[in-house]
Amino acid sequence: MAEPEEDPKRAALWQVRCLLRAARVGSLATQAEGQPFVALVTPATAPDLSVLLWLSALSEHTRQLRREPRCAVLVADVAEEENPQTAPRLTVTGMAEQIENIALKARWLAVHPYAALYANFEDFSLWRIRLTGGNFVGGFARAMRLGAADLAPDSAAVAAVTAASTGIIARCNTDHAAAMVAMARGAGGAEGAWRMVGVDVDGCDLAMGERVLRVAFAAPVADSDGVRRELIGLARAGD
Repeated sequence: MAEPEEDPKRAALWQVRCLLRAARVGSLATQAEGQPFVALVTPATAPDLSVLLWLSALSEHTRQLRREPRCAVLVADVAEEENPQTAPRLTVTGMAEQIENIALKARWLAVHPYAALYANFEDFSLWRIRLTGGNFVGGFARAMRLGAADLAPDSAAVAAVTAASTGIIARCNTDHAAAMVAMARGAGGAEGAWRMVGVDVDGCDLAMGERVLRVAFAAPVADSDGVRRELIGLARAGD
């Protein structure tokens, strides 16, 4: 019997999740009195896929977000051809808010370790963009509108993996260092002492110095057992 074909929308939504989780640079669109403004930003994602930004109060875009929290962020992958329009890209819209959250700040710093130099500057603070929708272009003439429900991971799965994440990271780095190196190798990383610095329902982040790799799972997981199975598979694939 032939294998059932994969649902195209489901496959596209998984690509969206992987793209946003892996994004380390993007463009933030804000506005002031109807005048659009765009700035380069360095995003990370919270466990629930909301976008995290570490912003200076001195920046124009931060002042604009204080007045008008509605905003958008554009992130893009690498184009497979010379034509840049073949690059998968995602625009997400949402509502920005300044927050104080030690765990989410640590998550942002884990994928932007160079920012430790200014992580404690008084004029910087953590912002979260709660997603309300977006638009995904998977390549030339391949577009899909997204609602908030399309972007949101399962809340129970997010809670389960987040609760277990500290223990997962500690065990992986203490007891399975060779597996972390194998996973990095499988993701195209150079040989070296890679360590896990983050994990969520969609994948994990490995770091070596200031180099960070995003390693996606084959599919979203529901709990720590799902994470364990994915990590075993990734480590074996990298050997």
